[in-house]
Amino acid sequence: MPELLSNEAKLYYDVRGEGFPIIFTHGASWNHLQWKKQVEFFKDKFKVITWDVRGHGYSTLPDGPVNSEDFSSDLIALMDHLKLDKAILCGLSMGGHISLQTAIRYPERVKSLILIGTPCSNTLNLYEKVFVPINRFSSKIISMQLSAKLQAKMLSQFNRENYDYIISAFSMISKDNWIRVWDAVTRMESKHNLHQVKCPTLLLIGDHDTLTRRHQPYMHDRIHNSTLRTINNAHHGTNLDNPRAVNEEIMNFIN
Repeated sequence: MPELLSNEAKLYYDVRGEGFPIIFTHGASWNHLQWKKQVEFFKDKFKVITWDVRGHGYSTLPDGPVNSEDFSSDLIALMDHLKLDKAILCGLSMGGHISLQTAIRYPERVKSLILIGTPCSNTLNLYEKVFVPINRFSSKIISMQLSAKLQAKMLSQFNRENYDYIISAFSMISKDNWIRVWDAVTRMESKHNLHQVKCPTLLLIGDHDTLTRRHQPYMHDRIHNSTLRTINNAHHGTNLDNPRAVNEEIMNFIN
């Protein structure tokens, strides 16, 4: 099983195809298998890299508090391990925010960004300032099984296959790891650094994504070289709900 060591965490990764590298980073509580349809579509023209963020999937998580800056450091460690000077970064939700922060902190390593259903803050408005701390607390008292079922039901209305995938991905994360990772994820903040993104950026949002729909216009206004597109018939699991439309938008953007 291919893996590398980054700041005490063993990180699993997978590489398919040859060409310019695209690195796909999954959403919170999910894993590299989120990108199966993208791997199949892009592997004939690009080097397609997927990985499990620390604490998810096959990747480990050291003891102690999780520093959210480790996420972007891990992504750079993966690029160094694979001897990649630059890459296209694509991520959904947490994975998009990790990709965004990597472009902000390591601009010379990122050719372009594709951010799908991506937040840039956890305090963008009053709703988030109130709800996010409640959500952070609830993650400590609600069982992993119940959390998985609630999320799977909400995000499988457009693609019934999402339900089994989400349940399976959740089952690979221990309760302790999830509490520590989610605490770090819900403290990630980039809203004041968006002007530092210099690379071309594609923003994709599902037309039914109620979780991050306020963030895309906000980022579009503040990232100079950005394009905003809506994916029809898709919720927050946008690339799972409508993979064909997502793949077409990404290919058009790269071309």
